[in-house]
Amino acid sequence: MHTNLVVLLINFKFVDHRDTGLEMDPKSLISSDSDQRPTNVPYIHKVGAPPKQDLFKEFKSTVKETFFSDDPLRPFKDQSRSRKFVLGLQAVFPILEWGRSYNLKKFRGDLIAGLTIASLCIPQDIGYSKLANVPPQYGLYSSFVPPLIYACMGSSRDIAIGPVAVVSLLLGTLLRKEYDPDKEKNEYLRLVFTATFFAGITQATLGVLRLGFLIDFLSHAAVVGFMAGAAITIALQQLKGFLGIKHFTKETDIVSVMKSVFESIHHGWNWQTIVIGASFLTFLLVAKYIGKKNKKLFWVPAIAPLISVILSTFFVYITHANHDGVAIVGPIEKRINPPSLDKIYFSGENLLKGIRIGAVAGMIALTVNFYLVKQSYNSQSYHVSLLHPRFFLHQEAVAIGRTFASMKDYQVDGNKEMVALGTMNVIGSMTSCYIATGSFSRSAVNYMAGCQTAVSNIVMSFVVFLTVKFLTPLFKYTPNAILAAIIISAVIGLIDFDAAILIWKIDKLDFVACMGAFLGVVFKSVETGLLIAVAISFAKILLQVTRPRTAILGKIPMTSVYRNIGQYPEATKVPGVLIVRVDSAIYFSNSNYTKERILRWLTEEEENLKATYQRRIEYLIVEMSPVTDIDTSGIHAFEELHRSLQKKDIQNRIDPKRDVQGKTSKNGKLRNTRRNPSSEQYAIVHGKKYVDLQLVLANPGQAVLDKLYASGFPDLIGENKIFLTVADAVHTCSPKMVDEV
Repeated sequence: MHTNLVVLLINFKFVDHRDTGLEMDPKSLISSDSDQRPTNVPYIHKVGAPPKQDLFKEFKSTVKETFFSDDPLRPFKDQSRSRKFVLGLQAVFPILEWGRSYNLKKFRGDLIAGLTIASLCIPQDIGYSKLANVPPQYGLYSSFVPPLIYACMGSSRDIAIGPVAVVSLLLGTLLRKEYDPDKEKNEYLRLVFTATFFAGITQATLGVLRLGFLIDFLSHAAVVGFMAGAAITIALQQLKGFLGIKHFTKETDIVSVMKSVFESIHHGWNWQTIVIGASFLTFLLVAKYIGKKNKKLFWVPAIAPLISVILSTFFVYITHANHDGVAIVGPIEKRINPPSLDKIYFSGENLLKGIRIGAVAGMIALTVNFYLVKQSYNSQSYHVSLLHPRFFLHQEAVAIGRTFASMKDYQVDGNKEMVALGTMNVIGSMTSCYIATGSFSRSAVNYMAGCQTAVSNIVMSFVVFLTVKFLTPLFKYTPNAILAAIIISAVIGLIDFDAAILIWKIDKLDFVACMGAFLGVVFKSVETGLLIAVAISFAKILLQVTRPRTAILGKIPMTSVYRNIGQYPEATKVPGVLIVRVDSAIYFSNSNYTKERILRWLTEEEENLKATYQRRIEYLIVEMSPVTDIDTSGIHAFEELHRSLQKKDIQNRIDPKRDVQGKTSKNGKLRNTRRNPSSEQYAIVHGKKYVDLQLVLANPGQAVLDKLYASGFPDLIGENKIFLTVADAVHTCSPKMVDEV
């Protein structure tokens, strides 16, 4: 009996005071005195002003997290001066670190891997040099010096360095607009070295300043489209050599190329060339299929290009097919890389051209190669999906090294990689090389061949050196059709229909970016497609920043959890309370939209409630946990939101013959029966009912809370209107209604 009496007294004491016409102070629920708090009311944690942050420490922390998140100076802590010097050398030249433990067993694996990738790179380099519109020996030069530099400075054990198709095509396309490679060979070649020099400067600068995150602004979908378009463009350019056409368009768009092909069908095609090209293209595709089906036979597609070159060259030599119209490579200069520092433009208008072209090509060399991850995995049967989050995060050439590093459980520093890539291109430009970067097709073969360290690059460079020094005359009779077949077989895998379909399923806007870049490359030019890819990527970023997502939250039954009612249909709204979540930082670019969107949510909700004679909104709770930061414009928007709620005075327009509960009175007046729980907060103005809305914030982060208190915003709305969780806010604002949900 005593227990029942106590329960009765507690229920009487803590009944909703709004039902009795009394106003309840929300602070009464925030009391920290647990002895005075009833057992059926949850503890409400008070959110006060955060501890003051030291400005210098905060700035230092921000800079460290932005540019030095990996803490590169950690190994130098508590070390002697001599030890720091050694660690510094090892940081710049990792070969000094792992070279101490190098042994004959590791060299055996590196030797086999180096010989294998050399057999693949030699024919590819000769073919890629044609894409860049430079003589064949310059493609070979680019697989001699840059790999040596990278072996000393790179942190990846598996990456293989050399020219790649997409960068070669981009470089050749951009340079052709400045000089004709056939009529102005010397000026064209000098601009190649100038562009390579500044491509290296761009890459090294990004690494030194730790600005590699800038590469991430080109979206995955845009790169998928760009790579597919570039693959088609590269393949179309090979039709000249594949069909034996002598007079071919210099344009790269599909309309011009196909027009040139069909105009030459009666007098320009050479049937011997077509037979040679088609036969060996079939051989290369079959070899690639074999390697894909059985990864133990990885060496088959790796050595197939060299076998094709040897057999086709021997065939043309003994049959004198070159006299019957079969185009051949011709003489290749037999000497090692000549110095080219004196050929780089350091003044005049060509300097600006070299900077512009080099910066673009250098960025693309860092950016597009991440897409090759899946292609090489598929070709070697790795069964790794491109859409793994790792590949979304690392949209740069160093993703190649990071991918293999994860397989062998070692770390690759992306910024160090960019410094290494940039340095090798700067030195390469001084030794007659054009832009080189990480090739995933060769890197995959390098990995499968059992490479242990970057010495495999040194072995490959040595083989290329021997080739350039002694064997280049043997390539004189190599038919151009074979080089075309090698390039076509190499780039055909860049067209990823599965990735495009998946992008369509996931995000339609991403698919627009993908197709925009693809169509721009195919129907206009490589640089146009690149501009479209960049433009759409930035447009998507701007759209997401300026138009952040918002959601209405409801209470999950039998819990104190509040979630998006669109995602969780079973979640129910709390009467008299509108909970809005903002899923973005609030800056000047989106603050006005955020304020207006919240007010639209409020208006829409009030219209729905008015139509169904339900309780009007009294509290607007803004869930702030996804809001990672806010600026002065964002705070000003919240101040305007608060003032708008004060002025809004939402009218409770109901039939005058209905009471608050919707019951009709006989005399047409509101009956003085059980009133709406919030009726005491209404004011009668000219016979109509109004309610003042109150703004409440839930779970603002430290950065947001610091700025709110610095601006005095809590004083404007009241410190008791800021809560740790949405549940705390709802329990305080509407304790009775939340129990009914």
